[in-house]
Amino acid sequence: MRKTQFLAKLAPLDAQADHLEISRLVAYYDFPWDTTRALELALFRTFAVPSIGNLLYKTQEFTRRTQKRYDDTDLLLSEIIEHGYDSERGQAALSRMNQLHGHFHISNEDMLYVLSTFVIEPYRWNLRFGYRISTEKELDAGHRLWFEMGTRMGITAIPDTFRALEQFNIAYEKVHFSYSEGGRKVADATLNLMLSWFLPRFCWPLARPFVLAIMDEPLLQALQYPVPPKAFRLAINGLMSIRKRMLAFIPLPKQPKLHTKKKNRTYAQGYALEDLGAKK
Repeated sequence: MRKTQFLAKLAPLDAQADHLEISRLVAYYDFPWDTTRALELALFRTFAVPSIGNLLYKTQEFTRRTQKRYDDTDLLLSEIIEHGYDSERGQAALSRMNQLHGHFHISNEDMLYVLSTFVIEPYRWNLRFGYRISTEKELDAGHRLWFEMGTRMGITAIPDTFRALEQFNIAYEKVHFSYSEGGRKVADATLNLMLSWFLPRFCWPLARPFVLAIMDEPLLQALQYPVPPKAFRLAINGLMSIRKRMLAFIPLPKQPKLHTKKKNRTYAQGYALEDLGAKK
């Protein structure tokens, strides 16, 4: 079975010393689709924080160049994770990301919250939709990855365990989740982008409730999205339940699905690191 096959690969690895390798195996080998969807959901959580959502709207990157902004974020983070943050390409990508963030005043607490979503949302997604739940080794490795990433980005006061970071994430959302016009606009633009990958425009209104059915009520309320009818939630949960049961019996892919190697909508002819990010 897939679970046994994958956990055998993790068995000799140490959560701290091998945290990058473990995180790569999880994100690009065992849960490539799930991790991508979880991190897309993480985006919406950041939009539900007015100080973040309004800033993102002010830059106009998420509303005018939504696909490019999505791809730039994906590629910068993937360059770091795939090559390692101490590699030449990883260091260059980190430098580029810090340069881009340096154009704006962002509080340490907001930066820490965004960082926490990259750790916590894949875990939450797998609790609901994964063919198996994440192991403690995977959670510890994921925490270490983003702890190291955050430290290199100048973020301070990062909780030193996964569970402590999870508690920070929960407490932060209780205080800061609230509606903002800017946050709603970047959420709408991002939702439309994601629907455009799979459906023609005239189908978007029909599909939106199914996407919203994946979001929890505090997130929906903060973005002032309607809570979908129970039937939509049941339909989504039913479909995802079938999927995870099927996935448990599908062998692992032969090769990891690296994001820097896949076809990219914005950079069909390839990219240089200096191409990534908003042009000033």
